Amino acid sequence: MNYFVTVLIVLSLLLCAFSPASADDYVVGPGDVLRVTVFEHENLGTVDRITENGFMTVPLLGPVQVGGLTVSGVSGRISELLADGYLVNPMVNVFVEEFRSKTAVVLGHVNTPGLLELRGPTTLLQVLSKAGGLKENSGDTVTIKRTEGGEQKVIVVDLVSLLEGGVLANNVSIHDGDTVFVAKGGMCYVTGEVESPGAYPCKDEPTVLKLIALAGGFTGKAAKSSVNIVRVVDGKKTILKKVDLQLSLLPDDVIVVPEGFW
Repeated sequence: MNYFVTVLIVLSLLLCAFSPASADDYVVGPGDVLRVTVFEHENLGTVDRITENGFMTVPLLGPVQVGGLTVSGVSGRISELLADGYLVNPMVNVFVEEFRSKTAVVLGHVNTPGLLELRGPTTLLQVLSKAGGLKENSGDTVTIKRTEGGEQKVIVVDLVSLLEGGVLANNVSIHDGDTVFVAKGGMCYVTGEVESPGAYPCKDEPTVLKLIALAGGFTGKAAKSSVNIVRVVDGKKTILKKVDLQLSLLPDDVIVVPEGFW
């Protein structure tokens, strides 16, 4: 997964310019700070934070309802109001100075889980990067839980195809209120006569020898030719005795290295 982490960081930087939505499509809400400029009318420019009720104050116009509009929609709304008895063909530009109204929760096997502010249109890679990247034992999938129209929707993203295959369609947009969960990768367990017994990443069917090496190698007491594997097959525990050290492992396998009798 170290490779995934490196690719994630690189792609998150490269893909910032390829966000599925433009800044003009961002829907503003309470807490966002907007900068409004009017061409050739500097006195009508303003910077204001949207209130809890969705209003911002604009010179000449007073409070204007903007909550729920896109950035381009806010520009059009203010232009329309200024053209109604104040200016002829006003040219209004709106920029988001601070993004505060949209948040998502990132959980699971990332380095910094928690609540994140969505600073404008945000993709999955950008969210994972903001969460500190993936942990070494993270899995191959990300689950996004979303509420749309009062109904729960679940989106499952294959990280392998995104990070290794370059399938940019999997770099989905993250919406306000989304919960992003990074699953834990497959783990195998090494017990008995190894230097550091414990759980180790077990992806891509590593060999018994590789997992033992991750566990620090055999101790001086190990019976190297009598390594057993405990594996669950169809819900039943099966013991594979005296396995070849080049045998491929499956997630949740338990390697048992017995003590030799001299």
